[in-house]
Amino acid sequence: MQTHKIVSREQWIEARKTHLAHEKEFTRARERLGEERRALPWVKVEKDYVFDGPNGKATLADLFKGRSQLVVQHFMFAPDWTEGCKSCSVWADGFERMIPHLAARDTTLVAVSRARRSKLEAFKQRMGWTFDWLSSADSDFNYDFAVSFTPQEIKSGDKVYNFGTSGFGIEEAPGISVFYRDDGGNIFHTYSCFARGLDMMNAAYHYLDLTPLGRHEEGLPYPMDWVRLRDQYQPEPVQASCCHS
Repeated sequence: MQTHKIVSREQWIEARKTHLAHEKEFTRARERLGEERRALPWVKVEKDYVFDGPNGKATLADLFKGRSQLVVQHFMFAPDWTEGCKSCSVWADGFERMIPHLAARDTTLVAVSRARRSKLEAFKQRMGWTFDWLSSADSDFNYDFAVSFTPQEIKSGDKVYNFGTSGFGIEEAPGISVFYRDDGGNIFHTYSCFARGLDMMNAAYHYLDLTPLGRHEEGLPYPMDWVRLRDQYQPEPVQASCCHS
C-alpha cells in the first residue's frame, strides 16, 4: 500500500469535498445511463423455453410469478460440474435477501443454470440460499442468451461473448438478462449485461472500492482468483499481541 499524506481534519474535509464533486458527476452520469438503458428497444421472445424448477416444469412466463418484470441471473454451473461457480456465488450471496424487495417493485429475480435441478438444489442447500434456481438443461435458453458455448465455439476462438467483443475459454459464462411481460402475456427481452457489466450488482466489490486497498487484485492470476465459496475461506491467523509474544 502506498504511503498516504497525513493531514488535519480541516484539510481532509476540503480534499473530500473536491472528491465529492467528482462523485456527484458520476452519479449524474449513472442516472443518464440508466435512462438510456430503459429507453433501449425490446425484442419479442418467440421461442418456448421450459425449465425444471422447485415446482416441476416451468415456462419462461411462469418465472415471472405474476409480475411484469423478470431478472435472470445466469449462474455458471455446467451439467458435469460438481459445484457452482465461486464467483457467481458472490453475486448470489448478494442478491439472496433482495428477492422480497424486488418483488415489492413488480420484479422477480431467479437464477438459471444448465446443471440438473438435483445438483442445483444440493448446492443451494449447502450455501443456505432460498431464491428460485432453475435448470435450463433441456432447452436452448443459455445458448440463445449467450452464456453457454459449444465445444466448437470455444475451440474456434471466435468472439462469442459480451455482444461479440470477446471470446470465452470455457463452456459457461456469467451474465444477467432482463425480461418484460405485458398485459397480453407477450414477453420481451429488454436488457442483458456480461463481464464487467455485472460489477454494478456486486455489493462486495463496491464496499471494497470504498477502502484504501480497494479490490487489491493486482498481481493475481486473474482478478477474482482470491474468491472462495463462502464456506471455504480459511480463518485469518490470530496475531499475537506484544505481551504474549
